[in-house]
Amino acid sequence: MLGVHFFSSQPRFCANSISCIKDLSGKSQPNLIATFEGRKILIPHMLLAQSSLHTAVLGASVTPGKKHIFVDLPTQTLYAYQGKSLVMKTLISSGKWHPTPDGDFYIWIKLRYTRMTGGSGDDFYDLPNVPYVMFFANADVPEAAGFSLHGAYWHSNFGHPMSHGCINMRIADVKALYDWASPTTTGETTYATNTDPGTEVTIVGSAPGVTTN
Repeated sequence: MLGVHFFSSQPRFCANSISCIKDLSGKSQPNLIATFEGRKILIPHMLLAQSSLHTAVLGASVTPGKKHIFVDLPTQTLYAYQGKSLVMKTLISSGKWHPTPDGDFYIWIKLRYTRMTGGSGDDFYDLPNVPYVMFFANADVPEAAGFSLHGAYWHSNFGHPMSHGCINMRIADVKALYDWASPTTTGETTYATNTDPGTEVTIVGSAPGVTTN
């Protein structure tokens, strides 16, 4: 069951209409400007160099064990465990304009980059080169819903809801998590399989000040 995709053809909210429907290539796009909360944002050049930078390997010094990511929405905190060992604890930003779903999920694909866009009017956003994207799904929240863990270069307000349903992370943190989480990264796009299933992601509670549907 871990390697089975949960894609549903039924119309659902899509957290990022381009990446979850049209483009799963994982490739970066050069010379683009991002838009968020009515602001134009120059995409940091450092994003394109991140893949060559060394980061500490999570879990390298602990006893091998099952990998499990926990997200506590009330405290806006992510915990990553390898067996019984905590290998990461960091602040995140979950859904503000649309709630992040709670439940048990599995990562079904990892993308080195993707473009996320959506909303309308003052809520319109267009975010090219979103880095280290880990889409998760389950039988109730299908792949087409487009929820993921990913890096955010357009804000630094971690610890507070700031997204349209995804889980935003600091780029250094999400790179370490991306390299650690299963499936093992094999290129710009990496699918989970029966022999290399995605890491389990458990999301609990409700974000402060966010109304759930």
